[in-house]
Amino acid sequence: MVESDQEYAPDASDDDLDAHQVSRRAGGPRANRQIESAFNEVRRTWEDVEEGEDGTITKTIDSLLQQGKRKRTLKDTTPLQRGIIRHLIIIIDLSAAMTEKDLRPTRYLLTIRYCQDFITEFFEQNPISQIGIIGMRDGLAVRVSDMSGNPSDHISNLQALRKDDPQGQPSLQNALDMARAALFHAPSHGTREILLLFGSLLSSDPGDIHKTISSLVASHINTTVIGLSAQVAICLTLVKRTNPHSNPQKHYNVALDEVNYRELIMRLATPPEAHTQQATSINDSNASSLLMMGFPSRVTDPKPSLCACHSRPTSGGYLCSRCSSKVCSLPTTCPACSLTLILSTHLARSYHHLFPLQNWTTVPWSQAISSAHKHKTLCFGCQAPFPTHPMKTAKQVSKATLPTKPAFSNARNAESASTEPAMPHRSRPRADSMSQRQRDEDQTISESGRYACGSCEEFFCVDCDAFCHEIVHNCPGCLSREGEVMARTEGFEQNGAAPEQMEGLVTNGDQG
Repeated sequence: MVESDQEYAPDASDDDLDAHQVSRRAGGPRANRQIESAFNEVRRTWEDVEEGEDGTITKTIDSLLQQGKRKRTLKDTTPLQRGIIRHLIIIIDLSAAMTEKDLRPTRYLLTIRYCQDFITEFFEQNPISQIGIIGMRDGLAVRVSDMSGNPSDHISNLQALRKDDPQGQPSLQNALDMARAALFHAPSHGTREILLLFGSLLSSDPGDIHKTISSLVASHINTTVIGLSAQVAICLTLVKRTNPHSNPQKHYNVALDEVNYRELIMRLATPPEAHTQQATSINDSNASSLLMMGFPSRVTDPKPSLCACHSRPTSGGYLCSRCSSKVCSLPTTCPACSLTLILSTHLARSYHHLFPLQNWTTVPWSQAISSAHKHKTLCFGCQAPFPTHPMKTAKQVSKATLPTKPAFSNARNAESASTEPAMPHRSRPRADSMSQRQRDEDQTISESGRYACGSCEEFFCVDCDAFCHEIVHNCPGCLSREGEVMARTEGFEQNGAAPEQMEGLVTNGDQG
């Protein structure tokens, strides 16, 4: 009997019959289930793990963790002029293309979660900057969050997007026009940036998008695009025209997986380089002008009063140093006199971008066990013990558990043992199968677990390396040496020491 292509549906209408149609190209429901199960197959991450010399994977796991920390730490430390006052508009694709599950759980939910993490990291490194969020759905541009410097408002507005489902087609032209209007009143001393998270392969625009791109170029707005599907020609044109002084590959990338997607977004938390031609062309007369800012003090009222920013009754806040208007949080702009209100700590947190901490170098075993650094067995930051030299550990173990050679019972056994050919030595498969990529990655990891500062020559562990470069942005060894020299200098001044003795103290302190 010939197999039927349709399921039997008695007394059904035309709509019901259409619903029961089975597609020949898909191969039937069984083939659809097979394709879906193959697509949803879990990644076999255990295939990337290789066995170590001791028969365990502990060393492999530790090396992977250290590679991740060193990869975040190693950055370009060239002192460059950067815009620490940034105005950024995030454009999120809310179309039907974001329902794809190639990025888990979906492109839509993963983008919302990464945007929340990015906003938190952005304001940690750029506390005196502002962000606005725009969405694209149904061929329209939707304002998700207004331009402000309060991360709580942006995160709450992004969480509200989880209730809605992505639908329709995106309109890149409408979103760029709305972003340009939001950045039009941004001051000339700050940067104007657009971050586009584009998951579709098309754009439903009402007019000529090339005119919109020309208006962005005239307004000196830089654009960065992160694609989720494939590279789109109009996005590449947008990046090339809005970033004429940079490589397009630096501003337009397609996410390979979830980890790469997060790295591409978090990379934008660092302020961009300021080009000389671009900075002078924005406003030639005010290229070197000063910016007026206010440093208000916090007050607590016995009774709640209305704030000038939200018109809400609050008991605490900050008073503007010019007009004495009360605002809820800092940094912000005074709604009454338009004065930029910040704290001194905000400027200090933005200062490290201009003079970044130099990358620490790896310490080989030859340097770690040398006579000059033999006494440095603890991390200078956290005082954690460093790993011991593997040769010393192997010698100690061999002395403690040295096996005795069995005596031969007779001469025949001895003769057979002497004439028996030796078995070839079988090396570990890991040493033979190590790829060139892994060898290049191992060069960034210290074999001794020590990382040295080039100025103070102190040794640190990988955790302190990541903490100092990502959070503190200062070297504890350099700061402690400066503090020690200053303390001794003040002591000599109080005791009436001669200038020659003070110069000798500084010289000895630098050598020690």
